[in-house]
Amino acid sequence: MGLGWVKGQGMSVGERWPTVDPYLPREVVLSFLRHGRLQVLGMIPWGSNATFLAQAEGEGLAGLVIYKPRAGETPLWDFPHGTLCLREYAAYLISEVLGWSLVPPTVLREGPHGFGVVQLFIPADPDETYFTLREQFADQFRRVAAFDLITNNADRKAGHVLRDARDHIWAIDHGITFHAEPKLRTVIWDFAGEPIPETILERIEVLADALRPHTELVRQLATLLTTEEIIALRKRVRHLLETRVFPQPGPGRVVPWPLV
Repeated sequence: MGLGWVKGQGMSVGERWPTVDPYLPREVVLSFLRHGRLQVLGMIPWGSNATFLAQAEGEGLAGLVIYKPRAGETPLWDFPHGTLCLREYAAYLISEVLGWSLVPPTVLREGPHGFGVVQLFIPADPDETYFTLREQFADQFRRVAAFDLITNNADRKAGHVLRDARDHIWAIDHGITFHAEPKLRTVIWDFAGEPIPETILERIEVLADALRPHTELVRQLATLLTTEEIIALRKRVRHLLETRVFPQPGPGRVVPWPLV
């Protein structure tokens, strides 16, 4: 079925098929994502990697998911081939430790086109972007900005954020993250030079503790990222806790293209 009418993770799609409430108990949603039977509805027709809208059914639930198979990843010169889905899942793990629920529930699993990442679909207005939402939800976007600094996000486009029906901001598309070298490219520079709020720093402290050697988080990350990338992640977290300020942009390219 062609999905040329789909625009991002839009309301129109969520109204056409059932969706699963992301505020259900997390383990219930994750079990649904891990074990639900996947039926691909069509390919989302933009982006450089194969991204499918699919319906999952099982564990007493049925609803839409986003499925990104490893086999559909376009090779990049600066990221090892076949690792983008792993980085998507690593971003989810970091989001969960921070306690911000920025990344929609996400799992790694087999699907109709092979192993990849499956993420809960979040219904949202496809015409809303960071540029239209930033003034109303500045506090939430400060968390997104901190998250992107931590994960070294090389592709925070304005359309990679979603506002749900509860006015919660979700962040999506984290395939090119966690590089050991500085790669931050984002449209969210409005907070540059500002002190990082204490409430955000408190959660980053929790993450720093969870990144100590031999923790459960580090054990999981070791299956997803290289040793050098985990060391660089620790350094970025420590740097934020030491400086306690959102950095200024630069040097080099600091925004993605296209911006949206």
